[in-house]
Amino acid sequence: MTETAASPAVETAAEIPEGTGYFASDSTLPFLAPDFTKISEDDYIPAFEQGMAIQKAEVRAIIDNPAPPTFENTIVALEKSGRMLGRVSRVFFALTGANTTDRLDEINTEISPKLSAHSDSILLDPDLFARVKAVYDNRAAMSMTVEDARLLEETYNDMVHAGALLTDAERERVKAINTELSTLTTEFSQKVRAATNDQPLIVDSAEELAGLSEADIRAAADLAAEKGMPGKYAIALQNTTQQPLLPSLENRATREALFMQSYHRADGTEQAHDTRTLLAKIARLRAEKAALFGQEDWASYTMYDRMAKTPATALGFMEQMVPALAATQRREAEMLNEAIAAEGGNFEVKPWDWYRYANKVKADRYDLDEDAVMEYFQIDRVLEDGVFYMANRLYGLSFEKRSDIPVYHPDVSVYTVFEEDGSELGLFYFDPYQRESKRGGAWMSNFVDQSHLWGTKPVIYNVLNIPKAPEGEVQLVSFDDVNTMFHEFGHALHGLFADQRYESISGTATARDFVEYPSQVHEMWATWPEVLQNYAKHYKTGETIPMAMVEKIEEASKFNQGYDFGEVVEAALLDMKWAALSPQEAAAIDTPQKVSAFERRSLEELGLEIDLVPPRYRSTYFNHIFSSPAGYSAGYYSYLWTEMLDRDSRKWFRENGGLTRENGQHYRDTVLSRGGTMDYFVMYENFAGREPDVQPMLEARGLVGGDEAADSEASDGKLPPRSVEGS
Repeated sequence: MTETAASPAVETAAEIPEGTGYFASDSTLPFLAPDFTKISEDDYIPAFEQGMAIQKAEVRAIIDNPAPPTFENTIVALEKSGRMLGRVSRVFFALTGANTTDRLDEINTEISPKLSAHSDSILLDPDLFARVKAVYDNRAAMSMTVEDARLLEETYNDMVHAGALLTDAERERVKAINTELSTLTTEFSQKVRAATNDQPLIVDSAEELAGLSEADIRAAADLAAEKGMPGKYAIALQNTTQQPLLPSLENRATREALFMQSYHRADGTEQAHDTRTLLAKIARLRAEKAALFGQEDWASYTMYDRMAKTPATALGFMEQMVPALAATQRREAEMLNEAIAAEGGNFEVKPWDWYRYANKVKADRYDLDEDAVMEYFQIDRVLEDGVFYMANRLYGLSFEKRSDIPVYHPDVSVYTVFEEDGSELGLFYFDPYQRESKRGGAWMSNFVDQSHLWGTKPVIYNVLNIPKAPEGEVQLVSFDDVNTMFHEFGHALHGLFADQRYESISGTATARDFVEYPSQVHEMWATWPEVLQNYAKHYKTGETIPMAMVEKIEEASKFNQGYDFGEVVEAALLDMKWAALSPQEAAAIDTPQKVSAFERRSLEELGLEIDLVPPRYRSTYFNHIFSSPAGYSAGYYSYLWTEMLDRDSRKWFRENGGLTRENGQHYRDTVLSRGGTMDYFVMYENFAGREPDVQPMLEARGLVGGDEAADSEASDGKLPPRSVEGS
């Protein structure tokens, strides 16, 4: 649809305040990239306040427009509102995730509830909704593009989901809940980061760290000195329950201490850090909010726009894996106990032992030396000769490193991304290393969203948490880190290939249980022979990684699925347990002790070996589901759901010639460039020519086929029926 010349913003321009300061206008840098040399911490509060005031005036202009509601003067005008607020929000929340400070945390605490209230003031405005509803009700008589229709549908559904059809009293209660949730989830995130950063494992001697490399021991000494304990050694915690240094530690007492330091994070063991009261309040408020909408629980309320649609579909998908997974956990535990006994150990495997002995069994079975594998993965080569090479072969992209774009931390590098014809596609930032100012995990987001409406190209960033090598040493990475680099760049491609008119449905603005799919499928290229041979070079000799070693990596990837897959399934099911509480059930969990008891009971009900294989995140540090008002709550299953799509897609690529420009273009055309513009099952079928099949995922995980199938009740590989929502 062509934009009309008339707009409410033009008619009432005098009523809309002018912004001041850095964020009042677009950046003058290429691609409108943020100029971090011109931004100070003092800019944020005024910019947020002005941005909200301007958007309120813009919305008021839409409401007061005397012309009858149309798609252009209501839906597009609403889409165009809030430009200044969007600019400051994208930069501010990028920094609070990747390079925060005490002052930024203070601002976050202050501004988050205000932003929540501001959003509610728009989504729950009855006069605005009346105009939106008038356009929506007339949609059958309108001539619209596919994107126009999708934007209208999304705008209407989002307002209904926010509470537009509720009574005045119910809407006011929803606003109050949203404000409180914003405050509580921000506090939860900050407490988890503090519990992670403030509580490294402290040991007295290097002997207790036997098995670690000299570089790791030196880093532990340096961290202890930074913490005011010179002469001691400190191991920093990573975000997950399991810790990466556990397999290398020879001292079993040290292993147990490190695991327990992680496992008891923020659960009251250290009184300064306890998130249980916070997460109980979050669960109660979410359940109450769902009830206001007539939903029985938070999961039913929040999954309205997911590919899976309902909790029953997601749970049915996961539960069919449990019998085979439980059998695998028991079988692998027996195998590890045999390895312990063979080594002369007089104990049975515990979580802090699992990976050490799993790695020994893996090395024995597959003759795979993880340290030797790392020597072929130098970070710059992985990125430029691996990830970028893959993007060139599949999509025709090329990359040019820049030194003229300011960054928010010296470790960040920036690249211009070019199309095959030499035209500029967008900008890519790469921030790889762990630091205390960065939250755990890895993620992708935008500094600038793609939009044909505004003529903007995407400015994308990837953030990872790779432990940084000591000064002067070669930066090697594990194969897990290699996978993560390919994964996060899959997200980046999803953002770079965005080709939408409207930001709201552009790029990665898709359903929570779809957005991880394009990133996961790009992991397959990490071990594709042509790609590997281009980047996996020994850092000393330059020798290409032997294909025999690659085959061992791939064979070994099916080993230890009892833990690797089990911890993710447990976390996903634990998330659903919290999201499935009724208001009455949630209200009964009113003490920290009851939080711990509920978590324990929920895990026991799963039928998995939870004492041997704890969830990837315990509730007390489960940032995915408790550190934002919605986030991945009732959505952690998405990693499993999208892995199903991923593994089925890998099968398609293999059957159709693998790493070719034709295949890359087909995937770009059917998936990566489509944003949130269509039904996700239809999108997948346009790519693969059929509905997704769960069987390739179960085979890839080693849960069906061969000995595993003989030992367990295997799935038939069929997805649960699609849910059909009633009126």
